[in-house]
Amino acid sequence: MNDYTEAEVQRALAEDLGVAEQGITVVRSETGLVLCGEVESPHRKDEIVRLVGERFPGVTFAVDIGVTRAGAPTEAEELA
Repeated sequence: MNDYTEAEVQRALAEDLGVAEQGITVVRSETGLVLCGEVESPHRKDEIVRLVGERFPGVTFAVDIGVTRAGAPTEAEELA
C-alpha cells in the first residue's frame, strides 16, 4: 500500500457508477485501511466491500459501515 492508496479508494467509491458513494470515509490504520460510515441497506454495504476488494486486491481493509434503515414511518406522529 502506497501513500496514495487511501485517496485512490475514496475516489473509486465516489466515481464508480455502480456505487457512487460519497458518505464512506477511508482511514489508514496500522494494518491497512478502514471503511467507515453509514449506508441505507446491507446490499449497498456489500457492493462497497466488493468494489474495494476487486479494485484493490493487495490492500487489507476492515469494514466499519453501519446500516441505517430509512423506511417510511409505521405510526402517525402526534403533535402537541
